Amino acid sequence: MTVITYTGRRSGRTFTTPVAYKRHGEVTIKVELPDHKKWWRNFTDHDGPIFVRLQGVERRGRATAVRDARGQVTVTIALEPEA
Repeated sequence: MTVITYTGRRSGRTFTTPVAYKRHGEVTIKVELPDHKKWWRNFTDHDGPIFVRLQGVERRGRATAVRDARGQVTVTIALEPEA
């Protein structure tokens, strides 16, 4: 588990939410019950800026959400190189 922080596309407000994730280079989040959640929709039409806390360090990345034919939503975060 970790937390992500992002800015809403329409509202411009900053949100932080807990998520379960896997990391293999990129960070992958499988959104459970995606029709009951809205946060992932900020990343459907384009990659958007996002922060993810990994091992106690906040990392910047670009997130993209994809919905497959079964309705499952996966958000992939490409992390920026560490400074």
